[in-house]
Amino acid sequence: MRSRWKQMSVWSAGQSEHISNWARKVTLPFFDNVPLYNVAIFFWRSIVDGSLTTRASAVAFNFFIALFPAIIFIFTLIPYVPIENFQDELFELIESLVPGGAFDAIEDTVADIIQQPRGTLLSLGFFMALIFSTNGITSMMAAFDATVHSIQGRSWLSQRLTSILLLFILAVLLTVAIALMTFGQVALNYLITRFALIDTFTYYILTFSKWIVIIALFFFAYSFLYYLAPAKKSEWRFISAGGTLSTVLSILTFIGFTVYINNFNQYNKLYGSIGTLLVILLLIYALSLILLIGFELNASIYAAKQEPHESLFERIRKQVISPKPRIDLPNDVEQ
Repeated sequence: MRSRWKQMSVWSAGQSEHISNWARKVTLPFFDNVPLYNVAIFFWRSIVDGSLTTRASAVAFNFFIALFPAIIFIFTLIPYVPIENFQDELFELIESLVPGGAFDAIEDTVADIIQQPRGTLLSLGFFMALIFSTNGITSMMAAFDATVHSIQGRSWLSQRLTSILLLFILAVLLTVAIALMTFGQVALNYLITRFALIDTFTYYILTFSKWIVIIALFFFAYSFLYYLAPAKKSEWRFISAGGTLSTVLSILTFIGFTVYINNFNQYNKLYGSIGTLLVILLLIYALSLILLIGFELNASIYAAKQEPHESLFERIRKQVISPKPRIDLPNDVEQ
């Protein structure tokens, strides 16, 4: 038994050494020619010692607070859009994007807000959305600065100005994405009427184009956040490994949440109407955690380029066989 365990240990150590040697020679796209092994060392350190869940909780709370003023402002702005059937098309788009259980709870409120103009609510919603949204982005930048890696932070004034810029960019991206998906539906309806396209073909085209727009929205949103939030933009890629990883994880998270809610949406029976808020909060927390994971990957690539690294096996060897500190005893105790 002992010999078999020893053989397995030797084989496992050999495989680990083989994998580490391979990782030292391999680099991935957007890694700036830094070996995968070096990045993995720093990335593992940031995951273990970086308090990611605590930082993600703070970011999620601030974004959750900012969500409601932003929604009120956007929806009160919609009735003023002078485009025929725009409100109806947007309502159908929201219904297709929001999971069924969550949409049932907000359907009446959304329909009332986007169809009835309210000037006072629009002005108040703008200022509230601006304040709380910039607070959310500022908390995100503070979470970025709390990384275990050495990066240059921003001053309070610089954080505020940058948060306003990022808020404007994200608003433009969201507007473009909504416009593309909304007018894409209008264009397909026109093609169906004019050229009598097959319904199945139209469905697949619409679904594919919708996911392309959503993926592009996530990717460019993460890219702008990772590029503009750090103080030294010249040190960071706009199209980065962290942005790619965060986009993939976000899409998988949305798919997972949609499948769960559509098939196991029993949370309303337990929590009542507050269950929808819990689902939204969990989704925001998951996206905040993904946001920090992508940033830590970019920071790990940057740190691997700047800081000397040490072999993982060498670190383990030093921790295991390092000599114990010698304690000098008084002469009377030694005797």
